[in-house]
Amino acid sequence: MFEIYYTAAVIILMTISLVKEIYKPSLIIFCALIALYLGDIVSIDETFSGFSNQGMLTVGVLFIVAGALQSSTTFGLAIEKFIGNKADKWIYFRLMMPVAFFSAFLNNTPIVASLIPVIKRWSKKNNLAASKFLIPLSYAAILGGICTLIGTSTNLVVHGLLLDSGLEGFSFFEIGKIGLPVAIIGIIYFSLGGYHLLPERKDIMAQFGESTREFVIEMKVDKDYPHIGKSIEEANLRHLRGLFLFQIVRNGNEIAPVTPEEKILYNDTLFFTGLPETIYDLQKTPGLHVLKDADFDLKNIDSDKFRTFEAVVSNSSPLLGSTVRDSGFRTKYDAVILGIHRSGKRIEKKVGDIVLQPNDTLFLLAKNDFERKWYHSTDFSLVSTSIKEYSKPKKKGNFALILITLMIITVTTGLIKSMLIAAAITAGIMILTKIISYGDAKNAIDFDVLIVIASAFGIGKAIANSGIADIFATYLINSLGGFGIIGIIAGIFFITSLYTELITNNAAAALIFPIALSTAIHLNLDPRPFMIIIAIAASSSFATPIGYQTNLMVYNPGGYCFSVFL
Repeated sequence: MFEIYYTAAVIILMTISLVKEIYKPSLIIFCALIALYLGDIVSIDETFSGFSNQGMLTVGVLFIVAGALQSSTTFGLAIEKFIGNKADKWIYFRLMMPVAFFSAFLNNTPIVASLIPVIKRWSKKNNLAASKFLIPLSYAAILGGICTLIGTSTNLVVHGLLLDSGLEGFSFFEIGKIGLPVAIIGIIYFSLGGYHLLPERKDIMAQFGESTREFVIEMKVDKDYPHIGKSIEEANLRHLRGLFLFQIVRNGNEIAPVTPEEKILYNDTLFFTGLPETIYDLQKTPGLHVLKDADFDLKNIDSDKFRTFEAVVSNSSPLLGSTVRDSGFRTKYDAVILGIHRSGKRIEKKVGDIVLQPNDTLFLLAKNDFERKWYHSTDFSLVSTSIKEYSKPKKKGNFALILITLMIITVTTGLIKSMLIAAAITAGIMILTKIISYGDAKNAIDFDVLIVIASAFGIGKAIANSGIADIFATYLINSLGGFGIIGIIAGIFFITSLYTELITNNAAAALIFPIALSTAIHLNLDPRPFMIIIAIAASSSFATPIGYQTNLMVYNPGGYCFSVFL
């Protein structure tokens, strides 16, 4: 009886600590594992078996693969194209469907991380509250994750537990037989009316910043611009949030103010004032160029080599009194000026003609060592990094998508039977070809998540070894047996889902697994349906922000309160 009471006490204390968020979940769960080892509930091999489990290791490698996804601008652009510029009731369908699709084949955490700024930019541009779209973003990623083996780490955890128990693991699309209908129903729910329950909270600081942090920038229209011959209104350049088109220069003639009916022609020079984020976003538009420079190709920036900075011109700077054109800035500082800001004033002038004054703030694109080189220089009174955005040349981004597609094909066709091996090969190629740097690959791995998963395996063993799994199984059968197998499966779903909301999805899956396995054995049934139910229930975390990582990620950017998720 000691084993039962001791294990129950450890699990209860662990659960209370997780709910109250006394420490990080990884530390709490790892300490619980060590306590179970000290109580002689699990052996040393069982304690650390999770740290070599295929499911856990696959999750770790897939963090790198999914992290490299951010190198593909194709991904973000595809989502923006799906969303479009029309904010009708079908906007949720157009947002959630592609996000769910991508999340089915890649870890959903980095997908949400890379799309939060995209959704916030899109919301600003269309004068909408990001809070209306960030919860749907998270939920779409969760719903997509329950459609394939690799869609979420939870599926891989249950897959690993099945293998450890001597059972056959999940096939690639097996969970999708249940997950896909659930995902479709969830997306339809949002599209047909669920969005009415979302709060409308606009970012006050962002609105304040729009009147105080405006930079001026000029862009040239070339033959690749898709809106040549269209009016300013038709090209969606009229009501951009945080960006204002104040002048067009055509054949040496200035057109100002610019009316909505004015057409954009080839070789026009467009002059904007706006925020750094909107300026940086604008320069990615096909056919619009800040400058032609082989070293500073703004459409194919490698963030391992270049980044944006803000530098304030000092009172003793040699730049004072010079125009941008005559200052020789590119040659002297090995950097290019993307925009200029002057003490809250809107500068309505050609960038090249602006005479630099003390305290002008320059928005720059430069090599990564610019801050180190010029921080202590008298040329600038302050140098700081500006927008931090992971980007890679388009060729590398497209190659990343090809590699991920090949990884999925080799696993689904059985050419490579182990998901871990396929993911490891893909991650290795990505690092060797510098799609993702070694440093970024290390940073992409969420070691806290891996510790939670690995520790939860050992705790699951303790639940089985102590006899708690058998007690729970007997209780489930006696309490819900009158409702038949559906009642028992519903009970397992409810317990798993509830535990997911209280702690974390991976821990919930690992803890309930031995109970479900014991229940199936007692009933002399195939355990497979029970395991699919656990995988889906552990991922179906919609009621609280703490149950699932993507919910937590959108919590602050969306300005949500705890009860909004419920």
